[in-house]
Amino acid sequence: MKKLQYFGIVKRPIITEKSTALSRGEDKGYLFEVAIDANKEEIKEAIENLFDVKVKEVNTVIVRGKVKQVKRVTGKRNNRKKAYVTLQKGYSINFIQGV
Repeated sequence: MKKLQYFGIVKRPIITEKSTALSRGEDKGYLFEVAIDANKEEIKEAIENLFDVKVKEVNTVIVRGKVKQVKRVTGKRNNRKKAYVTLQKGYSINFIQGV
């Protein structure tokens, strides 16, 4: 695959307090929002090629969109897929440099 296709699979890293705690643990874990139709092998290949790391395992979760109501209009947020990526020992990803 080309690098541009990898950006179609991995949308963005999710940086929250919980995901930061994952990355500081003994097993380096990172959280990404990925394309809803991407499978684990595609996610693993994309992460390895984009960040030049070795992936140990990938776990995925589909987060269902909430139903929200504003006055009389009811709508639904989009479903999204999150990938928990665990790296092999000796590898890490630095999203924020110099902070």
